[in-house]
Amino acid sequence: MKVLQIITSLETGGAENLVAEISPLISKRGIDVNVLSFVSGATPFYKKLIDNDIKVYSLTDKSKFYNLRFILKLIPYLKQYDVVHTHNTACQLFVAIAKKISNARCKLVTTEHSTENRRRKLWWFKPIDKWMYKQYDSIISISDIATDFLIKHIGNKFPIRTIPNGVNIAKFHNAKRISEKRADDIIISMVAGFRIGKDQDTLIKSLKYLPVNYKVWLIGDGVRRKEIETLIEDLNLEDRVKLWGIRSDIPELLKTSDVIVMSSRYEGLSLSSIEGMAVDKPFIASDVKGLHEITIGAGILFPYQDDKRLAEEIKKLIEDKEYYLQVAKKCYERAMLFDISKTVEGYCDIYKHIMS
Repeated sequence: MKVLQIITSLETGGAENLVAEISPLISKRGIDVNVLSFVSGATPFYKKLIDNDIKVYSLTDKSKFYNLRFILKLIPYLKQYDVVHTHNTACQLFVAIAKKISNARCKLVTTEHSTENRRRKLWWFKPIDKWMYKQYDSIISISDIATDFLIKHIGNKFPIRTIPNGVNIAKFHNAKRISEKRADDIIISMVAGFRIGKDQDTLIKSLKYLPVNYKVWLIGDGVRRKEIETLIEDLNLEDRVKLWGIRSDIPELLKTSDVIVMSSRYEGLSLSSIEGMAVDKPFIASDVKGLHEITIGAGILFPYQDDKRLAEEIKKLIEDKEYYLQVAKKCYERAMLFDISKTVEGYCDIYKHIMS
């Protein structure tokens, strides 16, 4: 069986991370897997795929995802594979159109990676979404709440199955600390793209209420980088916030940290959250859709954009060692429920089912 994973890019992000992680593991199960990225780039995720003997194709070296010419460029790829699996909106729509106009015989699978997106707020886009999803033989949703929101949007007459995103738990749990941290520093880390909805701003602002040895590490990059740099300068926090950019050593950076935070406005099933829990460190998240479900009963929740409350929760963890260890233990136990082997098994089952 030949499977092609299609994604907009291999930059930072949960969907990108998932494609880079699962493709080699699916390949080890005897399925021929390749990846097509709309936009090329020698990113850590790209290098990971290449290092694991996964072929990676691209349509352009420019950063525009919504190029209608991609529809025609996709057709030859669709005709070479048994299953084409899309991630992200542009891929979902363009592949659906490409198959319709080409009569390619491949089966289509897509993964919904978030609980909401901008197009669902546009009333005129709903008929387009319904048409698009009808072209798919299977729709994977990454959490129960994401499934509920998708059904609310398009109805329940679609082949939707919930398969939670997964993480290579052992890789994060067994990671080694790096030497970057000073002994008296308290490191608070967040892994997320610099884009609307991720809200690194709240974590940065929380430093106003914390001692000077509390530092923030932001791992990721994106369109809001300049805004974030300006905020750091305005608050005179240049010495306390480090922007790491896109990294391939995320397990080591998280293992070196003291607390992991995700202050997003919303998430689907955040892989970064699970990764943060997997390194035996306390995890704190904003109490919003997608993060509430994965965090409650294990990590700590704080009101969205409440930087002062976030600071209080961080300080409480650091000042109470017994509480710190208790939360860290619960977080690791929660992460174990999302080992990537379960995700891979679910994906392979779907591929075999739609081909039978």
